Amino acid sequence: MRVEAYERFFMILAALLLVLGIVGIAIGALVAGVHVPSPAGRVDPRTLTTTPPFDQPGLRDLGGGKYEAVVIARAWQFQPDQIEVPVGSTVTFTLATPDVIHGFVLTGTNANVMVIPGQIAQVTARFDRPGEYLWVCHEYCGFGHHQMFGKVVVR
Repeated sequence: MRVEAYERFFMILAALLLVLGIVGIAIGALVAGVHVPSPAGRVDPRTLTTTPPFDQPGLRDLGGGKYEAVVIARAWQFQPDQIEVPVGSTVTFTLATPDVIHGFVLTGTNANVMVIPGQIAQVTARFDRPGEYLWVCHEYCGFGHHQMFGKVVVR
């Protein structure tokens, strides 16, 4: 069977693009550390505010420049809506929600995660420069969605 030159060219081009795509995904996963976040645990949304650590949301000093920020996302607020850490800190955000799906994206970092009822989400960010880093809900969660934000103050 004879394959026309144009057909051969486009078949080779398609195969090359497929190989380049797979190589790009492999480099992202193995070299750059890109991964899909998975739930860090489960929690009953009905008893979220009485379940540790969500019964006391806020910032916890773990020592050695490491912190854990326990945050509850609910329509239309984050609790707490502000935390303060020193320069050079690494903060692990532990998030959950009792109501609807929310998003959490922290500007100036690669922290970006979905907050789904019944699941505990965790994402970590390092703060090497002083300033204010805004976090917002990037998943539409209702009428007051545009007012759902918070910030990290790095001193």
